[in-house]
Amino acid sequence: MDGVLIEELTTTAEFRESHRVMEQLRPIDESTYLGLIEKMQSEGGYRLFALRDGPDDEIRALAGLEMGHNLYHGKHVWLHELVVDEPHRGHGYGSHLLGWVGEWADERDCSRVELASGLWRDEAHEFYEENGLDRYCYTFKLELSTDSPY
Repeated sequence: MDGVLIEELTTTAEFRESHRVMEQLRPIDESTYLGLIEKMQSEGGYRLFALRDGPDDEIRALAGLEMGHNLYHGKHVWLHELVVDEPHRGHGYGSHLLGWVGEWADERDCSRVELASGLWRDEAHEFYEENGLDRYCYTFKLELSTDSPY
């Protein structure tokens, strides 16, 4: 994809700019979004990458990830978010960014890229499988009582 730029977002202004795309996947207000990014970065090394394109280098897609270790995958990347701006879906931005994440992880000696996707997201599952990801397990959750919505 000519003219496409992928960069890590690191400033509050960049995170603020990314909110309009991220809220299409994670519908939270900007203040909560900014606070959670700060917390995730300090606690687990969360990183947010933007794919930019167009005459004004607008954000077309985002990938939020963490690199970590565990007993069953060793060093790996967990892809928390992958979202393409709604008006630009179907133009290859998601595939391009997902491929870039795989290359980024491989360059850092990770064994794999892994993600979870809601059972109801059939189109997302089809997209991931078309882009070489294998459906291989389920994730489970246990809701706990808390005062925090997050």
